[in-house]
Amino acid sequence: MPGISFENTAIAFAYKDNRALFRAWLLFTLLSSPLLVSLANLFLKLALRLHLPVAWLVRPTVYQHFVGGETLAECTPTVEMLQHYGVRSILDYSVEGTENEEDFEAALVETLQSIRNASGNPNIPFAVFKPTAFTTSAVLEKVSAKMKLSPGEQKEAEAFRERIDTLCRTGHELGVPVLIDAEDSWYQAFIDEVVTEMMEKYNRERAIVFNTLQMYRRDRLDHLRRAHKESVQKGYYYGVKFVRGAYMEKERRRAWKMGYTDPIQPDKPGTDRDYDAALKYSMDHLDNMVIFNGTHNEKSSRYLAEMIIQKGLQRNDPRVWFAQLYGMSDHISFNLASEGFNVAKYVPYGPVRSVMPYLIRRAEENTSIAGQTSRELRLLRSERARRRKEKS
Repeated sequence: MPGISFENTAIAFAYKDNRALFRAWLLFTLLSSPLLVSLANLFLKLALRLHLPVAWLVRPTVYQHFVGGETLAECTPTVEMLQHYGVRSILDYSVEGTENEEDFEAALVETLQSIRNASGNPNIPFAVFKPTAFTTSAVLEKVSAKMKLSPGEQKEAEAFRERIDTLCRTGHELGVPVLIDAEDSWYQAFIDEVVTEMMEKYNRERAIVFNTLQMYRRDRLDHLRRAHKESVQKGYYYGVKFVRGAYMEKERRRAWKMGYTDPIQPDKPGTDRDYDAALKYSMDHLDNMVIFNGTHNEKSSRYLAEMIIQKGLQRNDPRVWFAQLYGMSDHISFNLASEGFNVAKYVPYGPVRSVMPYLIRRAEENTSIAGQTSRELRLLRSERARRRKEKS
């Protein structure tokens, strides 16, 4: 695309001094070894189970690279640093695996605080949460499968709906758009139902509530078209966040074990095709849609940026956003931001031990996604070499 190069490492890593650049290079060098990552993850999972002290090891390594801090306040320096380079932040309370009422309420309090923290701060344009933080997996699964619920489960399903309504209502009152993450396919039907209700309720004036579509699912492109047409018919804005998907191996194992059709695309080209088709559909219906493009894929990022230019839109049109995870794909984030596009980094936060499941996934992702770690390493090496040459 004219004027944009994702290869410009001077822009991509301008925020890192030489010491930080070396630490990033060393981390991704370690992540490039599947055996080392596998052993480290086994150790971390065991440490979590046995309540062993591991913060001393995790904090200065993967935690420092991928997480903004333990609290919203601790994330402030990261938010300000990113803003200096034209990149906004989305603070994601990344505590997972809760299954009791006390934890649901704690997550609700923290997420409400994150929405209030974003209110009036242009550097934090969205809030975000995972639905599984607000009810049991059993309730999500049974309601999604249209199974009969016990009175207690029925009460918990309504409590989940009320918690989501509280978050979306607060976002609406404060003018903070709320991104609702996608989950496993066997949970998603109930989540889609509740999110659609929230959109119809709170997206009358603008897109406040966003659903997330995992485009590695075979059915999500058709779902997008149906959901958008329903929003047009009922007169509300449709907010959509696109991701490729994060649970492929788990999805395939469950489908094989339980004997139903695998819901995931048969190959990566199928996912890429549907992902870009979803971007094209959304760009063709921007009159009542807002797009959040959450991907580390260079081709899809370039494709969306090209459509913005070809349609004669302002590069910072508020209806189109790009996003990547903090600590990954800086070459996409910072180069797009330098060209005036709307870019945000997902910045996780939370106590070290509570964020460990997220960090384990990041480590696994960087070894399993074809080319992810090698790409990060290549770019880091290139920038280190450029700086050495410039110094000499």
